[in-house]
Amino acid sequence: MKTPTYTTTGTKDGEVELPLVFSTPFRRELIHKAFTNLNSHKFQPQGRHPTAGQDVVADSNDPPTGQGVSRVARMSGGGGGRQGQGGEVASTRGGRQAHPPIVEKVIYKKLNKKENKLALCSAIAATASKDLVELRGHKIEGIESFPIIVSDDIEAISKASEISKVLDSLKLSQDVKRLQSRKPRSGKPSLRGRSKKVGKSVLFVTRDPSNISKATGAFPGVEVRSVKDLSVLDLAPGSDPIRLTVYSKSAIEEIGKIKSTHLEVLVKTQ
Repeated sequence: MKTPTYTTTGTKDGEVELPLVFSTPFRRELIHKAFTNLNSHKFQPQGRHPTAGQDVVADSNDPPTGQGVSRVARMSGGGGGRQGQGGEVASTRGGRQAHPPIVEKVIYKKLNKKENKLALCSAIAATASKDLVELRGHKIEGIESFPIIVSDDIEAISKASEISKVLDSLKLSQDVKRLQSRKPRSGKPSLRGRSKKVGKSVLFVTRDPSNISKATGAFPGVEVRSVKDLSVLDLAPGSDPIRLTVYSKSAIEEIGKIKSTHLEVLVKTQ
């Protein structure tokens, strides 16, 4: 299957044959599974101090029965303060937790290599579907072909003013402006420094992102990824397929080098 390529000014620049990866069937459930597992790799283990809530002077009566009061541990003291109040044990003020989180809990979820590869190929192939891109909420009016492939000149851009012209010429600026209308959040998120929730917009996939990554920093939601570092986390943020993606020609060539068992089956069926 051939698809047109564009220059940085938005004019057509011939056609390119899409790699076999773009023939991978769309697997929504597999993309969701891969995202869930890969997202757990950035979690940080957390636990509680071994004596949290127990660093107080509180004891139960000895013997615990026959005192006319409940057996819960009570605070000691010579009068005033919290003398006689329950403490130290669970269900009391300032006491320990009954079942606190522990650092030994397994939070790193593993995924089979073949499943991860198939999920990645499926997510890459889904970027060629206009319906899926539009279903996610991206603004793509006037864009004719998917996936969007641009010449390698885009990898040399290092200024925000130049990348802004590229976004305008490729009719992608409408999707970037979509994020500017988001309302600020109030309440706890605002108090904790999360008053704005930045969404996801255009994703540039290139072979060498060192220059263009400097130019896209000023645009909300616009990100750049190297083709060798491309992940389901980038293509399906929040496990919701699929993202508006722009590939460079060299990135398409690198994607064509992906090897997977399901691609071998596709070759035999064709």
